Amino acid sequence: MQIDVSFLPAMAATFLLVFARIGTMLMLLPGLGEMSMPVRVRLSIALALAAMFFPLQRDAYTIDLQNLGQVLFLFGHEMIIGVILGMTARLSMAALQIAGAVVAQQMGLGFVTAVDPSMGQQNALVGTFLSMLAVTLIFATDLHYLVIAALNDSYRLFAPGASILVGDAAALITKTVAGAFRIGIQLSAPFLVFGLLFNLGLGVLSRLMPQMQVFFIGLPLSILLGFLILLAVIGAMMGTFIDFIGAILRELAPYS
Repeated sequence: MQIDVSFLPAMAATFLLVFARIGTMLMLLPGLGEMSMPVRVRLSIALALAAMFFPLQRDAYTIDLQNLGQVLFLFGHEMIIGVILGMTARLSMAALQIAGAVVAQQMGLGFVTAVDPSMGQQNALVGTFLSMLAVTLIFATDLHYLVIAALNDSYRLFAPGASILVGDAAALITKTVAGAFRIGIQLSAPFLVFGLLFNLGLGVLSRLMPQMQVFFIGLPLSILLGFLILLAVIGAMMGTFIDFIGAILRELAPYS
């Protein structure tokens, strides 16, 4: 009795192609793709998702192992698709960085920075807090399931081996960046009004009482009032952001 295992190399190559798309996207996702996340955990999640999608999508791949150039082309093609999907989700988080920078500047905390796990660099402390809160809410509201749906639908939007519509991909990235900037300014709008009125009041006070050290009164007061405003509006801010990122993820999963 002989067992035919000639199909194993082609199956292994197909699994690697599936893993290339999923692993690249996962590397860029907020929350799961952070540098603070242990490498083994990220790798385990990517392998588990690849094993889940492999029996569903392996028929979409046509591989000729005798043609190494084709295999390498497919591998690069899958990585590019993963970058497009992951970068779209990553860029949507920039809205909170914009909002956090504006809020911190208006509160007088623009000089206070901390390492933002979602960006891997120093950012305003308020922006870091908002980013961590947003990642928590994404998992709490089950929006991460839309990421899995987007991976499944990506095989219909970006078929393996098909030419990537560069114009559509660029339009998607541009729309995401523009939307992130718009939402970031909208989230920080109460603090822009607060900063304008507060600084105007300090200016009037300094003209009425030139001998008063306005800076030593204004900075602690702006921080206190800023935190009170943040406490009052943070629910609406995060609700608006969750709606925004939910709409972005639903665009990536139109068939689910």
